[in-house]
Amino acid sequence: MSAQAQMRAMLDQLMGTSRDGDTTRQRIKFSDDRVCKSHLLNCCPHDVLSGTRMDLGECLKVHDLALRADYEIASKEQDFFFELDAMDHLQSFIADCDRRTEVAKKRLAETQEEISAEVAAKAERVHELNEEIGKLLAKVEQLGAEGNVEESQKVMDEVEKARAKKREAEEVYRNSMPASSFQQQKLRVCEVCSAYLGLHDNDRRLADHFGGKLHLGFIEIREKLEELKRVVAEKQEKRNQERLKRREEREREEREKLRRSRSREHRRHRSRSMSRERKRRTRSKSREKRHRHRSRSSSRSRSRSHQRSGHSSRDRSRERSRRRSSKERFREQDLASRDRDRNSRDRSPRDRDRKDKKRSYESANGRSEDRRSSEEREAGEI
Repeated sequence: MSAQAQMRAMLDQLMGTSRDGDTTRQRIKFSDDRVCKSHLLNCCPHDVLSGTRMDLGECLKVHDLALRADYEIASKEQDFFFELDAMDHLQSFIADCDRRTEVAKKRLAETQEEISAEVAAKAERVHELNEEIGKLLAKVEQLGAEGNVEESQKVMDEVEKARAKKREAEEVYRNSMPASSFQQQKLRVCEVCSAYLGLHDNDRRLADHFGGKLHLGFIEIREKLEELKRVVAEKQEKRNQERLKRREEREREEREKLRRSRSREHRRHRSRSMSRERKRRTRSKSREKRHRHRSRSSSRSRSRSHQRSGHSSRDRSRERSRRRSSKERFREQDLASRDRDRNSRDRSPRDRDRKDKKRSYESANGRSEDRRSSEEREAGEI
């Protein structure tokens, strides 16, 4: 890569896609599905293992340092939760590496001579010491490159101790194996990067392996995967708590709404009951008024009927008195007529005729008076 391209990449990484007013590069956003989320988090295996024996080539998704810069700026204000996508990507990659490691172990078990469990344990001890020496030598080289001489010297002392332990372990392993079998190269598969390690590898070979880009790259990927798992677990727990909190707030709001609706219903019910009570009272008062009015009207009607009955009784008594008086007059007239008849017997016939005419006339007058009195009595009764 030329110096100009390196400078451009550095500017992209620092300023993002919006530098120099270049709008053509903003056609794709970092949140697009075509962008590699592992690249945005600087843990894509295609970038980490680039230039090693297990170079994966170019990633199928977009890698752009400017998009990574945009994501780093935007992630300060909003959580996009891209760690989950990156974790899934790394888990899939590490699972493939672990499968290759198991396949390599099975192939070695089929090609190499079978040894007893005791001899296998002694060989495993030698491999562990080789791995420890290689890691320490890689650390010494790193400290020396950083200029930390004192720390590198301390680590070299630990390397010498590990070498002494290795010589002892090799001697024990040599004594437990036949000479012909011991000369054969005993291989072992690295648990980190699936590379083959020899039992008789020298320190330089071990340092090159454990300090190499392939082994360190796999260590970086595995450590990043563990970090992503922790971050995702924390964010999921945080999201679950926020979701639970929002649900509790919604439930509290619903309970508050229900309480308010119940209180409104209670007030409405009370107002209805009070209105019904007022109506009932007004109806009772109106009934009482009607009852009093009826009682007054009935008392008036009774008094009027009593008065009418009194008047009618007086009229009847008057009628009876009239009848009695008319009967008495009739009797008196009858008696008088009888007396005149007796007296007329001793008088002349002429006087008798005159008296008879007078009597008939009086009796006729008496009948007409009786008829008038009876008509008046019937009119009074009506």
